Amino acid sequence: IIVNSGNANAATGETGIQAARATADALASQIGCKANEVIVSSTGVIGRPLPVDRIRDAIPHLVTALLPGNLEMLARSIMTTDTLPKIATAELEGARIAGVAKGAGMIHPDMATMLSFIMTDAEISGAQLDDCLRYAVSRSFNSISVDGDTSTNDMVVVLANGASGVRPDSRQFRDRLLDVCTRLATAIVRDGEGATKFVEIYVEGAPTEEAAHTIGRTIARSPLVKTAIYGADPNWGRIVGAIGNSGVDLKSDHVDIYIGGVPISDATLEDARQKLREKEIQIRVALHSGSASARVWTCDLTEGYIRINANYTT
Repeated sequence: IIVNSGNANAATGETGIQAARATADALASQIGCKANEVIVSSTGVIGRPLPVDRIRDAIPHLVTALLPGNLEMLARSIMTTDTLPKIATAELEGARIAGVAKGAGMIHPDMATMLSFIMTDAEISGAQLDDCLRYAVSRSFNSISVDGDTSTNDMVVVLANGASGVRPDSRQFRDRLLDVCTRLATAIVRDGEGATKFVEIYVEGAPTEEAAHTIGRTIARSPLVKTAIYGADPNWGRIVGAIGNSGVDLKSDHVDIYIGGVPISDATLEDARQKLREKEIQIRVALHSGSASARVWTCDLTEGYIRINANYTT
């Protein structure tokens, strides 16, 4: 994998495609592999030509400077508006999983800018790895939202070299991979641009898991909900409005909402307001329309987010 930060190489047309191919060719010739074995990843400003010559000139130094196990250097090198590197690891029966991610804004993945690179020395087939990654991503990276904007460059990659010689139980590997992805995904939300609060939205009693997920993501990306959270305003009507805006058909017209465990009613609004002043908040939505559930993570929307993005390219 070769990654550049500061330039997304998106909306750059055929020139951008050729730039990505030239980058892959340059790295492949340097390390002795095929160009189609190189993954090119970019993050940053959209619409600007990728400086291929500078990247090509830097590749020999990058290759000679490679160090085993230096996850923090990798995590820091791909940061843009991030304030912290994002790293997660897990072990299972003699094998290991390690991952890094970047992202703080333009986060509403649909596989923002959001990149994650995960490595394992487990011996696992490509088909198993694909199944496990899709399972983990749908319940982690595709369950977060900072600002409701999906990036042009979302990418999650998992690489397995089989070096440990350990063939893990498929379900155990899937669960460990989900744990790594969830910790990376929630770290992105905690580091959301301008964010002051971390929010878990738990939707239960939905007709299907997909419906629960859709409702959770709709609530998570609502600017009205997110600004209310920032202002510690228990305006439950905004949550109900987002549920309706999701387009999900519900069997019941009865919905219960809990903020930090406080059931919302006219008599409990002050208690809910106190919960919204905390740095970590759970919003639970009970739909009474089935047995499925889903979790989604988001953050508040603040003046800090506006300041960062009003001056992003300047």
